[in-house]
Amino acid sequence: MEELDLIIDEAKSQMQKSLDHLDVAFGKLRAGKANPAMLSTVKVDYYGSLTPLSQVANVNTPDAMTLSVLPWEKNLIGEIEKAIVNSNLGFAPSNNGDMIIISIPPLTEERRKELSKIAKADAENAKVSIRNARKDANNNLKNTKDISEDMIKDYEGRVQNLTDKYIKLVDEAYAKKDAEIMKV
Repeated sequence: MEELDLIIDEAKSQMQKSLDHLDVAFGKLRAGKANPAMLSTVKVDYYGSLTPLSQVANVNTPDAMTLSVLPWEKNLIGEIEKAIVNSNLGFAPSNNGDMIIISIPPLTEERRKELSKIAKADAENAKVSIRNARKDANNNLKNTKDISEDMIKDYEGRVQNLTDKYIKLVDEAYAKKDAEIMKV
């Protein structure tokens, strides 16, 4: 029994990780409002090593359509600006000598549809990951020794219920993100 509960817990943990990963992926998608997570993939050349922007500067959102980047060392402004331009995020940073200001342009209809497709693909990847966790759990259940077939069927049902629950959570997260993206 304890071994079977452990298999269920492991499956639940894997499914939760898939959902958490989806939240991170959705956080990086721009849905019209400025968000510091938009710059989370930017790496700055900091004395010869590529360093995440968040480790060399403070990123804020003064309003819904603006990001401000305040470097901790003034001499890094040029490197940060170059890193943002080279990151292919489509931002045009402006440098006022003290900080970098990025105006977030409103999304075009075409870009909204593109972002919606990306969000859908992220949601599908999360579902695949959840189904893989189900498959692994079911395989582990079948490989468990000295357990009756009825007990295994009962636990497979529990795994399926978990799978259905997490798939539903993914669908809800996608619907919410898609509505956010498509909102003009």
